[in-house]
Amino acid sequence: MISDLQQPLDSGFGAKSEPNEVLEGIDLKGKTALVTGGYSGIGLETTRALVDCGARVIVPARRREVAVKELEGIIDKEDVLNLDLANPSSVTKFVEEFIGNGTSLDILINNAAVMACPQMPTDNGWDLQFAVNHIGHFILTKGLIPSLLRSGESRVVTLSSTGHKISGIRWDDIHFENSYDKWQSYGQSKTAASLLAVELDARMKDEGIRALSVHPGGIFTPLQRHLQQEEMVALGWLNEDGELSEMAAAGFKSATQGASTTLWCATNPKLNGIGGVYCENCDIAPRQDEGPNARYVGVADWAIDTDEASKLWEETERTLASI
Repeated sequence: MISDLQQPLDSGFGAKSEPNEVLEGIDLKGKTALVTGGYSGIGLETTRALVDCGARVIVPARRREVAVKELEGIIDKEDVLNLDLANPSSVTKFVEEFIGNGTSLDILINNAAVMACPQMPTDNGWDLQFAVNHIGHFILTKGLIPSLLRSGESRVVTLSSTGHKISGIRWDDIHFENSYDKWQSYGQSKTAASLLAVELDARMKDEGIRALSVHPGGIFTPLQRHLQQEEMVALGWLNEDGELSEMAAAGFKSATQGASTTLWCATNPKLNGIGGVYCENCDIAPRQDEGPNARYVGVADWAIDTDEASKLWEETERTLASI
């Protein structure tokens, strides 16, 4: 089943809206937000914008020393904490300490990700992209539910991507044990990010937790670090001389613009009472059609299917129970 809420709201914003536009009039004083990967790329801009609205922002990071340096002057270094999303024990330890501190969490933004990396199975034998982009965030999100409940009215935003259209969940070989394709892996993990929001919202909406997923748009950030220049030329992102192509210049967003849909989902009052939907360009996305823009506009049904979402939640719990 697909939610009837999966249709645009006419938000008044668009693809190139800036954070100061979508956050105009938003006051987050006294609120606490947590942003994974909140020290690089669009994550850094997300952190900066939330702080500018008065929020306390906590940033978990695998490279804490790097994060502290990047966030200097934005948040206190005491709010930059150790977390490795590829390591379930690290995530569990983080959750236990966070819950133990009694902190009320108003906004959780699952922003960190890896993209199109070579095959690098984790110590548990999991596909790295699925482990970081989905399993680690699953442990974090589920574990932080008590803190989200303390808020009384909280939002969880998981970052998906239009890349979800490359692959639904590969139920017969989730961890690519038979053969590996880095883009299929990325696509599956971003479908999983959307399905996490669908199922979390279904489970927790009656208790005051709403969840949404986001396609931030095409942005050049450190996320592309595993791609060679030749591949980005082949994709049409760069010219042969390594400069941004005309197509990319017209369609890609700046890092600040790339944070705007996340910020809109995390704070906009138009979304009160709405959850379990996939958003893009600062609005709820339409369902994907069959037109020429189908690859880049709208959301594939497999990423917002309630049955797939429930199945993935249960499969992830079984996976974690086996370690």
